[in-house]
Amino acid sequence: MKKFKVLVLTVVAVLALSSCGTTQTVPLTGRTHRISVSDEQVLSLSNQEYTKYMASAKKSTNAANTAMVQRVGKRLANAVELYLKQNGFEADVKNYSWEFNLVQDKSANAFCMPGGKIVVYEGLLPYTQNETGLAIVLGHEIAHAVAKHSAEQLTKQQNQQTGTSILGTVLNQTVGNGVGNVASAVAGRYFSFRNLKYSRDNETEADYMGLIFAAMAGYDPQQAIPFWQRMSQGSSSNQSDIFSDHPSDAKRIAALQKEMPTALKYYKPQTTYKVGSTSKTSTTKKTSSKKKTITRRK
Repeated sequence: MKKFKVLVLTVVAVLALSSCGTTQTVPLTGRTHRISVSDEQVLSLSNQEYTKYMASAKKSTNAANTAMVQRVGKRLANAVELYLKQNGFEADVKNYSWEFNLVQDKSANAFCMPGGKIVVYEGLLPYTQNETGLAIVLGHEIAHAVAKHSAEQLTKQQNQQTGTSILGTVLNQTVGNGVGNVASAVAGRYFSFRNLKYSRDNETEADYMGLIFAAMAGYDPQQAIPFWQRMSQGSSSNQSDIFSDHPSDAKRIAALQKEMPTALKYYKPQTTYKVGSTSKTSTTKKTSSKKKTITRRK
């Protein structure tokens, strides 16, 4: 019995140590999380994967849609960078080297890699229908990058690998050969299952942040509801989110409706938007994008 008590304490202590890192704050939500990988490491991995992906991807030949993706993406990127600079996150802006691509793929999907590498699949456009719908999606994807969810997941994977490896070694030494191998497999499953909830939390956070980013860029956040309703009608993900890394459509829509009053506070309708030196920004009312961090209710 004493051996098992020592074993449990040892494993707990090791797992606690494996969670070490720097505490960082997520913009807009104020949530803190511990990150054990550097921005340089994440960006290096991201750039490698992005380069490899784009080498095999087929870019869209639709000039109008490609221009729309770039226009919406740049408009969002400018609004996000302005918010970061005005709210104490200016150091993070250097991590972004924005790129916006539309690729030939029938899947209804889009992603933003760390560093601001955005890819939209042509199959998503029938669901977005217009620039505002596209802004809702891209705002969500950009939020993943701004909140450093990739670094958060990499940190969790490192902790998982450390914890399961040590658990197996200690059990083999304490109980007998072979027992630790089984325990490591079980522990690995436990960590993976727990990560599902964690990943859904990331998705919910990205929904919230993306809604506000779209509003900051002058897109009507209320259009997020009909967009996700269209996505819901075109998918079979409505049943349950127990084994999914995304919230169910019904939960996602309900959460967005709850956050809508906050998003509307940031909404400034625009007729045109400045990107570099080629266009001009015009808002219906003069307001500042500088807002205090809002700590969300759980």
